[in-house]
Amino acid sequence: EVQLVESGGGLVQAGESVRLSCAVSGFTLDEYTIGWFRQAPGKEREGIACISKVDGSTDYRASVRGRFTVSRDVANNTVYLQMNGLKPEDTARYYCARLRFLLMVRSAVDYWGQGTQVSVSS
Repeated sequence: EVQLVESGGGLVQAGESVRLSCAVSGFTLDEYTIGWFRQAPGKEREGIACISKVDGSTDYRASVRGRFTVSRDVANNTVYLQMNGLKPEDTARYYCARLRFLLMVRSAVDYWGQGTQVSVSS
């Protein structure tokens, strides 16, 4: 059974850091690319980062590039999203997802995690 389970969210102040984890099961990280998405209240879910199954190369949405870093631990089937310099506009529910191909778009997703909330106060 394919599962993705996020953890690590919470309430932080602007400028602080949070690290999210995505533990996957039912497949391995060298079989599938993983993406991180977020959805703020009243907004569409957007892709923000992804990490390739092939070589661990990464890509980021412009709004988070330079502040967020995605990484993976293949041996432990876990993907991380390190978020630094958080801003109130980063407040959202964050999801990891298994991607069928290397694009941070919802149409590429075949499995979603349940999400974890990150709230950033000013």
